Amino acid sequence: MNPAMTVTNLAVSYGEQQILNGISFHVDQGAIFIIIGQNGSGKTTLIKTLSRTIKKMHGEISFFGIPIKTYSIRQLARIIAVVPQNIASDFPFTVEEIVLMGRSPYKKLIGIEDARDFKIAKEAMHFTKIDSFAKRRFNQLSGGERQRVIIARAICQEPRIILLDEPTASLDLAYQLHIMDLMERLRKDLGITVIMVSHDINLASMYADTILLLKNGNITSIGKPSDVITYENLEKAYECCVLVDKNPVGGSPRITIVPDKFTKVKVNGDIRSK
Repeated sequence: MNPAMTVTNLAVSYGEQQILNGISFHVDQGAIFIIIGQNGSGKTTLIKTLSRTIKKMHGEISFFGIPIKTYSIRQLARIIAVVPQNIASDFPFTVEEIVLMGRSPYKKLIGIEDARDFKIAKEAMHFTKIDSFAKRRFNQLSGGERQRVIIARAICQEPRIILLDEPTASLDLAYQLHIMDLMERLRKDLGITVIMVSHDINLASMYADTILLLKNGNITSIGKPSDVITYENLEKAYECCVLVDKNPVGGSPRITIVPDKFTKVKVNGDIRSK
């Protein structure tokens, strides 16, 4: 089975500033693949390049064994759906209208939705549990509700891969869990490969099959959460002191940041000065 996505020697720069430095990795089909790293490490640039929002690059990206450059915009939109980091909240459309926008890669020239489009939109709203407010205006929703609407729009594209840039940012704890549980259902129930950026290392550790840790446009570590989420890797990438132990729920690695006010800390069994 081909990987869902393969990246080979990917390099991206803004002018003379190099953002990604020839990185290579692959993503298995049906996996939850989470990208972590400090601000400025290249996470968002990577997601934008994978979605072809950024087109100027060196190296190769392929989806299901086919190079990205061979896809038309419409073809790519039938394979990949994108949930951006910032969502404008002033859309005057209803939830149902927003979700139906996900059918645009399949519309004919006249652009009128047919019965199948409405059926798929209804199923996407039911899957994300937003059907109860399908007729409400998007600009009347909370942040967590809006995020689920945008994910429903992405599902409505019938993608094989969904790319998300920090989908839990600025959400309260309950909505963070709702979104991550939804990612798990996308993978298990619909077979969609989930590739996302996250700043929450503990959530990434609990949900990811594979984690990619970036620093300054380079891959510091990639693999299972237990291989990547170590205090050595995290202190190298984030340049701060952390404690890594086992989460009592599920046994995944769990991190605790160590504030500067603690001048001596016990980290992984060793007493070390901060």
